[in-house]
Amino acid sequence: MTTWKQFALSLCLLGMLALPVAHAAESLPAFSEQVTIADVQVRISDHGTVVLLLAEGKAIPIFVDLTVALSIQSALNGEKLPRPLTHDLMHTILDAYGGKVVRTVITLKAGTYYGALTVAMQDQVKTFDSRSSDSIALAVHFKVPIVVGRDLLESAGRAVEKSKTEDL
Repeated sequence: MTTWKQFALSLCLLGMLALPVAHAAESLPAFSEQVTIADVQVRISDHGTVVLLLAEGKAIPIFVDLTVALSIQSALNGEKLPRPLTHDLMHTILDAYGGKVVRTVITLKAGTYYGALTVAMQDQVKTFDSRSSDSIALAVHFKVPIVVGRDLLESAGRAVEKSKTEDL
């Protein structure tokens, strides 16, 4: 088995073991100016699959497992996969009950990215803690804003340039 296949298999297995638990969460801290992500791209790099959050000429790289990358990429392209992935299922369930994702806020705490997914349903709006990758995937599926703080864009954002990545 090639190194890449072993890495991809490991990512898939780790992703299954790290199922998120949703609970109410705080949104973006008030002291940080908000920046809306202008574009989301999925790439394969030497270090694995990565989602690039692009804004103001900078890219925030967030490494994700292969299944989440596939979910995000298919939503970005408007493609329907032969079988629904988890984010497709969540989108379908929320739609069926009149719910929708309103936005997501990505933060960085102690070297880990967090997602705060805001969902509106039946005159209620609630924010849920999530993995950043799941939060991004659902925002892309619902075509809603992905927001980061200016401080995160400045600290984790890298100038956009051609790198050793390929489209997924």
